[in-house]
Amino acid sequence: MKNERQRLILEIVAQEDIDTQEQLQDRLQKRGVPCTQATISRDIKQLHLVKEPMGQGRYRYAASVHRHTLNVADKLRTIFRESILNVDCAQNLVVVKTMVGLANGAAAALDSMEISSMVGSLAGDDTVLLIMRSNEDAAVLCEEIKEMLG
Repeated sequence: MKNERQRLILEIVAQEDIDTQEQLQDRLQKRGVPCTQATISRDIKQLHLVKEPMGQGRYRYAASVHRHTLNVADKLRTIFRESILNVDCAQNLVVVKTMVGLANGAAAALDSMEISSMVGSLAGDDTVLLIMRSNEDAAVLCEEIKEMLG
């Protein structure tokens, strides 16, 4: 249901000038998809819709050109947060312990974050090794990961 509704939302905003959530809700209901304004709001956020100018001070919803990249990045960050058990550092190395079998997903998430101070990553089954440019970079990243895990 959600996937179909979101597919329809993308179709509607590609075909029509929709400038409010209420208009989008109305178009969905006319296509037999009942939904609330809160659901529309969540869908807009998940689909990374943006408001683009139409001229004369008016705006319309449109799919972001970065939507696919953002969705992949969001999914990787979710995998990252849910797979990590512990993180520690020694000199310029950061060691990330994950649940068994999830190190590759965590490493892919880290790689997608394009951390400029990271030289590279190496993933095993339950451990990711991150090579940082300096000891300070390793300590900073280690603390950032701990904060991300909350």
